[in-house]
Amino acid sequence: MRLFVAAIAMLLTGPCWAADATVTDGKTIQLGNVKYRLDGIDAPEFDQMCIDQKADTWACGVEARNQLAALVGSNEVRCEDKGADPIFKNRRLGVCSTAGEPASLNQRQVRQGFGLSLEPSGKDRFKAEQAEAKDGQKGLWKGCFAVPEDFRQWKTDGVLLGTSCRRDKDVELRQIMFPTEPTAPPGCIIKGKLAARAKFTGNVGIYHLQSCRSYASLTKTNRWFCSEEDALAAGFRKAFNCGRRK
Repeated sequence: MRLFVAAIAMLLTGPCWAADATVTDGKTIQLGNVKYRLDGIDAPEFDQMCIDQKADTWACGVEARNQLAALVGSNEVRCEDKGADPIFKNRRLGVCSTAGEPASLNQRQVRQGFGLSLEPSGKDRFKAEQAEAKDGQKGLWKGCFAVPEDFRQWKTDGVLLGTSCRRDKDVELRQIMFPTEPTAPPGCIIKGKLAARAKFTGNVGIYHLQSCRSYASLTKTNRWFCSEEDALAAGFRKAFNCGRRK
């Protein structure tokens, strides 16, 4: 009976506000021990590079994280759990909001141009916000960028979006979006390499820690991760020569 009453109370009160929210990338917020991917949107990976309106390279993944962190600020955050994330392992889908702000962080991130409307079901709930950002050349839309899903899959022939994408510079742009030697974002030292053999274990690639015997010799890195959890969430498994995970 007590358990029943407690369950009813949780349904009535809804998600609790938390003051310890941590933004890990442009679409992910951690509340306590739970990581939520903002439901209905996608955003550049933390190590993703783009082109700005002046044709200069910029760390759009880092900037997307910074912009979401700015939206959160010092405000309390709560996330309505929408179930397991089908794209990123060990994460939940969430509609997250800050205290005193009627629009969700999901909606606001798309509106400011650092998130893309993502609706596999076809609902496309943030279509208007994305159109507003695109027309206003906000955030990512002012330059040229690869679709985040294409970047994760290293689909070098994927669609490029933004007002600064030039057909006559397509080859050069793709070399920037998918570099042979990508630059590691601050604090991210885990190397990720896409590998066909990883698909046998249901993964897309293999990650290498500094303690792995393969770390120093791995030069053609595709991705950089800040934590093992991020690498696992992105579908990478640890290299077999790394030993057990501590």
